[in-house]
Amino acid sequence: MNAREARTHWFLRDRLGMFIHWGLYSIPARGEWVRGNERMSKEHYMTYFDEFDASRYDPKVWAKAAKAAGQKYAVLTTKHHDGFCLFDSKLTDFKATNTPAGRDLVREYVDAFRAEGIAVGLYYSVIDWDHEDYPGYGDKAHPDRDNEAAKDKPIDFDRYLTYMHGQVKELLTNYGQIDIMWFDFSYDNMTGEKWKATELVRMIRSIQPNIIIDNRLGGNIRAEEPEEYAGDFFSPEQIIPPGGIVDVNGHSIPWEACITLNDNWGYCSEDKNYKSAKQVIRSLVECVSKNGNLLLNVGPDAKGEMTCESLNVLNELGEWMRLNGDSIYGCGHSQLAKPEWGRYTQKGNKLYAHVFDRGIGPIYFQGLKGKIKKARLLRDGTELKIEVPWMAEEYSDISGGAFITLKGAELPDEMDTVIELELF
Repeated sequence: MNAREARTHWFLRDRLGMFIHWGLYSIPARGEWVRGNERMSKEHYMTYFDEFDASRYDPKVWAKAAKAAGQKYAVLTTKHHDGFCLFDSKLTDFKATNTPAGRDLVREYVDAFRAEGIAVGLYYSVIDWDHEDYPGYGDKAHPDRDNEAAKDKPIDFDRYLTYMHGQVKELLTNYGQIDIMWFDFSYDNMTGEKWKATELVRMIRSIQPNIIIDNRLGGNIRAEEPEEYAGDFFSPEQIIPPGGIVDVNGHSIPWEACITLNDNWGYCSEDKNYKSAKQVIRSLVECVSKNGNLLLNVGPDAKGEMTCESLNVLNELGEWMRLNGDSIYGCGHSQLAKPEWGRYTQKGNKLYAHVFDRGIGPIYFQGLKGKIKKARLLRDGTELKIEVPWMAEEYSDISGGAFITLKGAELPDEMDTVIELELF
């Protein structure tokens, strides 16, 4: 086992996490990019700073919701692109302790999630729309990208890097063990050593040697010999890669799809386009069937509460995970081809058939004749018989395939009926 495999062992076992986007942008409630999208002035944005009170922020409630949903790790936005810090950084005044909230909100998050046994991750944007030495004019997304008044503004980017590295050091020094450092994000020429990425990663590992880091500092994590800063896991966003993520030699590498519950990361009050629990569950299964994880996002409102819609989905997800979690935790892809009716996940000699489509007649398991020792419904342990039905004898592959008939016209669980197959 190499160093990356050792670091990511727990991550690939736990499979399901909670992403939390929360900050000043939750007040205008038009998504986390609101300042950049609307080219909002610093003066305008400071009105949100002056009213950010986090009056209903209780990360213990968040942590309990995550645990009940079966989520084993969490990642909180400690600083998004707007530069506002939820933690008590000594390097800026643009932080939660100087708002009406008046306290270190990251400290409370870390303590609450640790208390529930959930691994702790910290998101940190290497982009900063607030810092004087982050280039604005001509940038891809900065609020000042078209502002002629900012065109000739002097920039000392090294001073920004000192600030950025210093804040990362604060985050990894002041809160005990941190399990995940989730950076966001490189683009154009703002990538790799532009961030002094090797120096940054060496500093991180000197403080937290077992931490895992995403791939968004830059580099090529899929290379035969990735850069030191290329990260421990790949982080596709709003998509589940068709074939999972593999390196140049075809070997699976750790990855995690980060997915929103509606269409925004940060709170957007008008966005009611929430995914169903069924869609979330099937997306999780798809990720695991391809050796990946799912990081499911919630965007708490301006006061610090998760939306009812988010909590409802998490509750349904949690009940499914309570009954079927064995088919997710510690599982990965199967060598068997994807079946017509759903997907497989596997852990040792336990093969989990995730049946999405009832179809007509028995469920057909290609190539498994004589290889199944026991079959059970995972949710309640109901015994299932493996037998060739009379109607299959002339029309199906009875020499190599196995058959299980589920009673009734509908699946026991329309979201995902899981059959546990113990193989010889």
